[in-house]
Amino acid sequence: MKISFLGDAKEVTGSCYLVETEKTKFLVDCGMFQGGEVEDELNYQEFIFDVNDIDFVLLTHAHIDHSGRIPLLYKRGYRKRIYATKATVDLCRYMLPDSGHIQEMESEWKNRKRKRADKPLREPLYTADEAKDSLSIFYGIDYGEIIEPAQDVKVRFNDGGHMLGSSIIEVWVNEKGKETKIVFSGDLGNKKIPLLKEVTPIKSADYVLCESTYGNRLHEDIGDRAKKLMEIIIKTVKRGGNVIIPSFAVGRTQELLYELHKNRELYKDEIEFLNNVPVYVDSPLATSITDVFTKHPEYLDSEAQEYIKRGDLPLDFPNLYFTHSVEESKALNEIKTPVIIISASGMCEAGRIKHHLKHNLWRPECTVLFVGYQAKGTLGRKLLEGEKNVKIFGEDISVKAEIEYIESFSGHADQNGILDWLSQFTDKPRKIFIVHGEDEAQEELADKIENQLGIETLIPSRYDTYNFEEDKLFTAEAEDKVKLSVELTNKIEEMKLRSDKALNKLQELINSKDITKDLSPIVSELNNINESLMKLYRELLD
Repeated sequence: MKISFLGDAKEVTGSCYLVETEKTKFLVDCGMFQGGEVEDELNYQEFIFDVNDIDFVLLTHAHIDHSGRIPLLYKRGYRKRIYATKATVDLCRYMLPDSGHIQEMESEWKNRKRKRADKPLREPLYTADEAKDSLSIFYGIDYGEIIEPAQDVKVRFNDGGHMLGSSIIEVWVNEKGKETKIVFSGDLGNKKIPLLKEVTPIKSADYVLCESTYGNRLHEDIGDRAKKLMEIIIKTVKRGGNVIIPSFAVGRTQELLYELHKNRELYKDEIEFLNNVPVYVDSPLATSITDVFTKHPEYLDSEAQEYIKRGDLPLDFPNLYFTHSVEESKALNEIKTPVIIISASGMCEAGRIKHHLKHNLWRPECTVLFVGYQAKGTLGRKLLEGEKNVKIFGEDISVKAEIEYIESFSGHADQNGILDWLSQFTDKPRKIFIVHGEDEAQEELADKIENQLGIETLIPSRYDTYNFEEDKLFTAEAEDKVKLSVELTNKIEEMKLRSDKALNKLQELINSKDITKDLSPIVSELNNINESLMKLYRELLD
């Protein structure tokens, strides 16, 4: 058996792992790379496996960096099952078509630029309709249910506490009369996330793939989270500014609404003042996702269920409004009195949030409040790192608004949360693969695990493969260099042969002194060789 790390390795997006047993091949996650142009190009790469060889897919949760290339998998011919929790399936019914719509819009915008630059046009990664079609192969299961998607594989989904329906996946593989258990942490939830239950402890595993987003950091005190949120809102509104909250449409937006609903009671002196401040959720996707939360109360924690029993909807309050149309969204930036706008995307890379930032970043009375992780290269990360000028829709925007960050709203466990979860294994894993994190976070977490828990760790890179039988991690770099060397040698040999033939023909014509002969085929061939050499040169630079 072997496992290949096709994404989410020394990075926080593109989650995808290929597991190959003697009889079966399956994927865990098939997520989209996010962050910038380089990551966008990674999404367009061919899968390194034949989609027809994949027997099934296990999906940890619905976030696009874990699910976002499933429609592409379907587009390229995959037709077998995708297993996920029922809530995850319901979330994907909205999230994947929305992602397809974004792909179409961005492709249209980029193709206009390509056309002006006389560059070849490119079709979207997939369309909204293609994403809808892919939903036909999703299959929902319950937490705790053991399924056997193949003769040699058993699977159980457990509550990951990260978002509605998120999962830690236990996988048992029987090979050569021996059972090996692998646990995929998915994204581990933070402690006391509003609405959600706590992370499920797992007692045994041979190998664990463990996320490390906050592997080198500790969150702020959870108890101060609501207080800080309300204080930022009150302070900003009192000086006449808007509060702009870039938020993931799935999970984080609903958690914010719950906190706003619940904690208004703590500010009774300010309640009349707060009731006059409209809260707008400007994301059609977030609106639909809020309905999914209402549909699945069994996934919510006891506190939220108590609200529901009392007939008090935990995701609703008097001055809350959901926008639907583009016109309604645009109208928000014409309102003269202070408002709170919660809008996607959470990393400010796409969607309506970019319009709200364009209209509010340059205003010193406003606040942009981040409540989630910002990946390298994203607009959100640039703002958090203090950039004073940013480009939005090609326009230079001066950053004068106050930039705030409440880290304890993160849906990810911090370093202590990860270590606490790993320490609950009564049968220690042989090895832990550190995934879903940036270099510094991974390295510090790996050291902590080895020193505190006494478990060996490995930090794979993208395309590395671990062979369980040989107990060895094969790095893609060495193999890629050999492969690249062979490919370059073959290409150079091919061009050398073509060049020799063309030059020999040219020499024959020169020797014959026949000026009536047409030189254009030879000149054309030499031009083609030159273009091929330039293309090869560009590949080497890349």
